[in-house]
Amino acid sequence: MSKKEIYRPNVAMIIVSDEYPHKKNIFIAQRNDLSDIWQFPQGGIDEGEEVKEALFREMEEEIGTDAAEIVAEYPEWISYDFPPKIAKKMQPYQGQIQRYFLLKLAKNAKINLHTKHPEFNEYKFVDSNTVLSYTAHFKQPVYEKVINYFKKEGLL
Repeated sequence: MSKKEIYRPNVAMIIVSDEYPHKKNIFIAQRNDLSDIWQFPQGGIDEGEEVKEALFREMEEEIGTDAAEIVAEYPEWISYDFPPKIAKKMQPYQGQIQRYFLLKLAKNAKINLHTKHPEFNEYKFVDSNTVLSYTAHFKQPVYEKVINYFKKEGLL
């Protein structure tokens, strides 16, 4: 089986507020199905869908707005494995292969977590140096790699 077949294609977003670049705090949301687990919005890429099309669709589905502009894109696909408990629910996939984007919210963006299929129950903006202390352990290596890349580029 190829990596493409065992890893679910996915888009993920690191979102900064409309005060960017003066403030570089990052949006995280608390999952409504796991206690005290925070993450970046992300979601699957549908068959035949372009990556950027999926990015804005998922943003709208997960946080109730797509009013944002792309600041930068992580230059390659990056993957992670699901923990065994999650992998059982996500068959036939053993993890996700993701394309990451840095997005700036528009001034008129209104975040609304009460979407058609809510995944989150709370959100906040946190400093890029503390964001990993909130996130699920199995996503931290990917988050750290992507955040460090954007920092190195002078974007965070």
